Amino acid sequence: MIVKSLKFTALAALFAAGLASTGRAADLPPVPDTSDWKFTAAAYLWGSGLDGTVGVFGLPPANIDLPFRDIIQDLNFAFMGMAEARNGRFMLGVDGTYTNVSSSVKTPLGILADKIDITNKSTMLTGVAGYALYDTDMARLDVIAGGRLWSVNNEFDVKGGVFGGASKSDGATWVDPLVGAKLRVNLAPKVYATGWAMIGGFGVGSDLMWDLMGGAGYEFNKNFSMFAGYRATKVDYSHDGFVYDVVQKGPVVAAVFQF
Repeated sequence: MIVKSLKFTALAALFAAGLASTGRAADLPPVPDTSDWKFTAAAYLWGSGLDGTVGVFGLPPANIDLPFRDIIQDLNFAFMGMAEARNGRFMLGVDGTYTNVSSSVKTPLGILADKIDITNKSTMLTGVAGYALYDTDMARLDVIAGGRLWSVNNEFDVKGGVFGGASKSDGATWVDPLVGAKLRVNLAPKVYATGWAMIGGFGVGSDLMWDLMGGAGYEFNKNFSMFAGYRATKVDYSHDGFVYDVVQKGPVVAAVFQF
């Protein structure tokens, strides 16, 4: 998220992949023999701050350190949600976040311009397919693979002064392949712990990206639960004068629906 010093909340990518298989390894724990799909959807709030290095227009990158309490003041709109579909050992999942933040920077003396309005729009869309290596009533471990699409756009609009009315934008859109794992452990009849670990980029889009999340949930009934945890995401991308090397981290609270 870029605000005032180019506050960024990085977000971006949709990649969906499907897997199909009818075999089952003899040494794996048994799972229910069913062809029915089970769905999970969640709306969540990620109270993330931003720390790292950002550069636009080929200018020297600037160090930024923005806590969530500063970012939320300039937030215009945000959406965060995920969905997952399962059939036996196979799963498809998607996670998406979008933010729109803006702020104004006053210029010295106010001759060339009175101020510069800065708007940052960031998207992070992730799609994965997975297979449960281990699946029992107590725990499930999935291996996953997929991709993440990032899109970061910064708009600069000059207000007043000699250059009033001028505007310029800079940003980038790219896709990172990724691999990882997801784990869920049932701790008690209504309490569970869950999390994921993903790594990607590999020089295809960014040089490196990773995503770690973990926390615990409480099931009020078979269709609804609440989750609280912590998430941290890193991405290191640079191309054609645009630099985005940041870590985004903070607590997560989610409402989870199953059907």
